Amino acid sequence: MFGGKDMSKMMKQMGMDLEEIDADKVEVTAGDKKLVFHSPDLSKIEAQGQEIFQLQGDYTEESAGVPDEDVELVMDKTGASEEEAREALEGTDDVAEAVMELQ
Repeated sequence: MFGGKDMSKMMKQMGMDLEEIDADKVEVTAGDKKLVFHSPDLSKIEAQGQEIFQLQGDYTEESAGVPDEDVELVMDKTGASEEEAREALEGTDDVAEAVMELQ
């Protein structure tokens, strides 16, 4: 089997560059799901003018986005627009902090 250096050398010969990216966390949003990878193995491969990313590791699955109930609560408490309430919640992920920020 090929070792890391052998694989890198073989890829170079085929005109491909491999770059390991030191990532602490990667979030992938797919529809209403968010996959959160902590300490992932992330690589970028460049070949024929294309960039390809490879992501491996353990992840947790979360719901994506701010719940509508939280947006409505912040709007009721502050008189802010839906857009302002949503932005505040996205910045803090905490209803109380969002309300304090908008007051």
